[in-house]
This record gives sequence, structure tokens and C-alpha cells, in this order.
Amino acid sequence: MSDKAFDRRMLESLVCPVTQSSLDYNAERQELVSRAAGLAFPIRDGIPVMLVDEARNLNI
Repeated sequence: MSDKAFDRRMLESLVCPVTQSSLDYNAERQELVSRAAGLAFPIRDGIPVMLVDEARNLNI
């Protein structure tokens, strides 16, 4: 895990790039989860990577 923490206040302004729905923060996995899209976007060095190509598919 990174030594840079994710600023949870940022979560209020971020939405899923696929569905425009809200995201849930998974601190253990350091990712933002879009249940509507079935994707989890990684957080690297405290920065959310909101690229679909980088997201983990939750439906596997």
C-alpha cells in the first residue's frame, strides 16, 4: 500500500465514469467501487485512477 492517504472528501465529488453513479471507498483494497458498473477503480499514491481500462471487474 502507498504511504499517501486517499482524501475521503474527494469521494464527494467523484462519480463513476461509466454510470455517473456514486462510488464506495474500500480502504483495505485501496479502490473506489462502482456497484452500478460492477467495477473497482484503483487508488495509487493517493490518486484515484478513474480509467475503465485500469478498473477491476467485480463480476468475475
